[in-house]
Amino acid sequence: MLCETGESSGAGVAMIGVLGGTFDPVHYGHLRTALEVVEHFGLSTLRLIPGNVPPHRQQPVASPQQRLAMLQLAIAHEPCLQADDRELRREGYSYSFDTLASLRQEIGQEMPLLFTLGFDAFLKFQDWHRWNEILAQTHLVVVQRPGYSLPPAGWYESRLSTDPNELCSTPAGRIYPFAVTALDISATRLRDTLRLGHNPRYLLPDSVLDYIHTHQLYCRI
Repeated sequence: MLCETGESSGAGVAMIGVLGGTFDPVHYGHLRTALEVVEHFGLSTLRLIPGNVPPHRQQPVASPQQRLAMLQLAIAHEPCLQADDRELRREGYSYSFDTLASLRQEIGQEMPLLFTLGFDAFLKFQDWHRWNEILAQTHLVVVQRPGYSLPPAGWYESRLSTDPNELCSTPAGRIYPFAVTALDISATRLRDTLRLGHNPRYLLPDSVLDYIHTHQLYCRI
């Protein structure tokens, strides 16, 4: 679905998306979600941004350089997806507010920006660093499985939208629930599978699995 500009040509509006995570390792759950967001909103680019020091979870097992390398391998043949290493280059906690503020400095204040996050993460959104300022920087696309929905009332109720064109017409401030293909894959499960010596093929790209084997990642954790 391309956001409409109101012009007869039906061309899409230039805007970008963001999907953060530790990507430890990146898997098809991440990649399929990213691609569905791109296609649903007609994004020019979606940036996958691996975190350096996550504030709400344990430090990743693989090094920043290894996680970035796996991500680059995974999206090498998908030009609309880009690996962005800005959080890996920044010291201290990888706060989303800081990342979005730096993106705004690059793209300006007028381009719509979509920040994709999971349903569980959104339910804890008010615990995030400067959470109440994040919506001045971006829209939120809340990824959920089919059949799930946000509670009908909450602090976010006045910001909810189900119209993609509404997000295209303003730079930030809306919250859009988005059901994606349900792939029950987690990085934790993948690491456990590898640690136990089982085969995780078909849960992540072969290029990433080859990298994991070459560098003997996740064998002893």
